[in-house]
Amino acid sequence: MHVVVTGGAGFIGANLGRRLAGRAGIGRVIAYDNLSTGDPANLDGVDVELVVGDILDRDGLGKVLDRADAVVHLAARPSVPRSLADPLASHDANVTGTINVLEAARRSGCYVVAASSSSVYGATAVLPKHEDLATRPLSPYAASKLAAEAYVLAYGASFGLPSLALRFFNVYGPLQSTGHAYAAAIPAFVHAALSGEPLTVHGDGRQTRDFTFVGSVVDVLAEAVLGRITADTPVNLAFGESVSIGRVIELIGELVGRDLDVRHGPARTGDVRDSLGANDRLLRLFPDLAPVPLVDGLRATVDWFAASGSYPVSTRRLTPAPSAATG
Repeated sequence: MHVVVTGGAGFIGANLGRRLAGRAGIGRVIAYDNLSTGDPANLDGVDVELVVGDILDRDGLGKVLDRADAVVHLAARPSVPRSLADPLASHDANVTGTINVLEAARRSGCYVVAASSSSVYGATAVLPKHEDLATRPLSPYAASKLAAEAYVLAYGASFGLPSLALRFFNVYGPLQSTGHAYAAAIPAFVHAALSGEPLTVHGDGRQTRDFTFVGSVVDVLAEAVLGRITADTPVNLAFGESVSIGRVIELIGELVGRDLDVRHGPARTGDVRDSLGANDRLLRLFPDLAPVPLVDGLRATVDWFAASGSYPVSTRRLTPAPSAATG
């Protein structure tokens, strides 16, 4: 099987490439990435072919997907704050780029797995968030991801394109970038903790998230590709564990063996207060899932950051445990 991963040099994409490379049934893996946020170093030592290209380049994308059996579409312009700064750029990358992927897949006849986002639920107060809820996006980013997933479902209904749209919930883990204004919460917290710097929390820290370890995410993506799993509705990729930002910081502090200096700022525009995903549909499609627990995922993440950089703060484990899979 020949698989293309758009955004394949990025955080989730590179973890997926590592999981797919050498897997029985997978012959060739191509990471298609414009390197705006991806890094070729994420693929070092992995049998994945990097093709530098943009999903807005129809010709280049078409050539890469021409002989593909499956495409995992992860390329996007991430981040709520980035979308507030430049809504049109988010629309172009996340909506037009997705249509380009779907058109290329339709011509080649390949299977499509596409990443949507829990942010589409937005201001909907019901917990857990289930896929039959009305969507109320709070940011241009969330609106663009909702439009993208709608196109995936529409291509399935209109053209019979075999596809699966997965709503990701706060994915974290090794290879996630930090040190920039748009860094996600967990990598930003881990980087600050290992650097001995204050941790900045936007809001009171009692807001909750359904954090999902990247190893669990790529397990789902790999099984979807190998089994050509399809659905005519969006599917939450979540495991139903709600945890506060404050509790995550406490766990990171225990992992690095010291109390952390936490400073609070105003809540960010477009951020959702509480997030928890229902996973009934996911478990019906993937009944054998065994997600990595939060503590083990955080341990693997802290260990990876500690090993990948020069930090002044030493780490210690919460409890002796085998390392969580990093993909």
